[in-house]
Amino acid sequence: MNEIVSSKPLLAVGVSLLAAALISLSGQRPNLRDTWTFLAAFVKCGLVFSMLPAVLDGSTFESYPLEILPGWSLHFRADAFGMVFALLASSLWILTSVYSVRYMRETSHGHQTTYFSCFAICISASIGIAFAANLGTFFIFYEILTIATYPLIIHGRNTDAIKSGRQYLSYTLFGGQLLLIAIIWSAAIAPSTTFQPGGFLTGSASDGTLRIIFVLFIIGLGVKAGLMPLHAWLPAAMVAPTPVSALLHAVAVVKAGTFGLIRITGYVFGVDLMKSLGVDTWLAIAATVTIILGSIRALGENHLKRRLAYSTISQLSYIILGAALGSAYALIGAIFHIVAHGFMKITLFFCAGSIYIKTHKQYIHELAGVGRTMPVTFTAFTLGALGLAGMPLLAGFLSKWNLGLGAIAAHNPIYVGVLVVSGLFNFAYFFPIVQTGFFAGPDKRFSFQEPSIALWLPLTVTAIVSTLLGVFPDAWFSFYRLAEQAATSIVTPGEIMMAGERP
Repeated sequence: MNEIVSSKPLLAVGVSLLAAALISLSGQRPNLRDTWTFLAAFVKCGLVFSMLPAVLDGSTFESYPLEILPGWSLHFRADAFGMVFALLASSLWILTSVYSVRYMRETSHGHQTTYFSCFAICISASIGIAFAANLGTFFIFYEILTIATYPLIIHGRNTDAIKSGRQYLSYTLFGGQLLLIAIIWSAAIAPSTTFQPGGFLTGSASDGTLRIIFVLFIIGLGVKAGLMPLHAWLPAAMVAPTPVSALLHAVAVVKAGTFGLIRITGYVFGVDLMKSLGVDTWLAIAATVTIILGSIRALGENHLKRRLAYSTISQLSYIILGAALGSAYALIGAIFHIVAHGFMKITLFFCAGSIYIKTHKQYIHELAGVGRTMPVTFTAFTLGALGLAGMPLLAGFLSKWNLGLGAIAAHNPIYVGVLVVSGLFNFAYFFPIVQTGFFAGPDKRFSFQEPSIALWLPLTVTAIVSTLLGVFPDAWFSFYRLAEQAATSIVTPGEIMMAGERP
């Protein structure tokens, strides 16, 4: 692997931190404030994409380590796995910025300067997590993301928002404390905490100690990943403005949790060590329970955003299941599902926000006929829903297909059944929304009420990308190729041969 010493990973992290400061100073000039948001979004995306060709060729971009404390350095490295998350976050930030500016103005929300500055910090933290080269750097930006998200959740400043914000902090700060304990413990027993494909903890301590550390990592990261029973903060956080919901579910917060789980399972412990400790089975069972129970809870929700929230809880555990299975195809499916779910779920939340702006309706039973008055919005919603349910030719099918192949390769075909059952649940809780929107209500002519172009264009783009990711996975942003590259670096060639895989 060719290591390229470069400041690009550091600059990609820092550009939105600079934007946050400029946004804060431009509170009295909304147009200038929004200009800083867009400039930072495009510069960040350009920096990330500029590294893509070399990373696809097997290189990594690495910044000079900056020692903060003895044995604790701030160190960034852009590898194939980190590029997956960085490309997702940076590209979706552009679309979310377009959507957010219009949404916040049309809904006349206050505190917009705080909103956009915190949003910029969240994206900076996401890129910091993506490019973190070691556990210390990962933790710093993981906790920055926690704190920066809080003002966004309580943005409404009402009783429900404050209550949800407190619940969010109580869960995530508790998880962060366990994560810090696990990191310090790992640093005490291992010569280095730099992420390594295949892990670095093998032989560093007794099996019992390593199992305890593993559980601490999983609980610490499982809070943001929505792993049951650590999930309650996520549906509660739906009181926030819809662009914040999109941030939570598609761009940053929950993706940071699932990304971190794969970093820990693949780059700290490694597949071999997890299997020898037996913790892969524990993790797979926890993921399965969350997949099924999350789907059941989604069925019972009449509030549109809360149904989408429980769908997210279920869908995220596909990623965790792939990490637990540990075969090459399962890891490809898990890593690719970070991207697939990101584009599809942000589409659904963009649609929910547009529906709210035009109709002020938030409950599914109130949506009768809305699909006929907002056909572009509801068609995009349908594409996102079908993709999450695993419809062929859409991105969700490709990730779930790989997860199924990975389950068979890992000699755990029972999890194929879990994927099938979950897919049926997906249809069960998404179809009533689509049916109500397009076919329910009185049979009469409807006038078109699509939102402004700044709202319907982002959701149309994400819906189209969701389709292209399924039809042309190797070409579109190279997400699938990066997923293959990352997965095959984690799983040794011997393991791939024994499983009969040729990813």
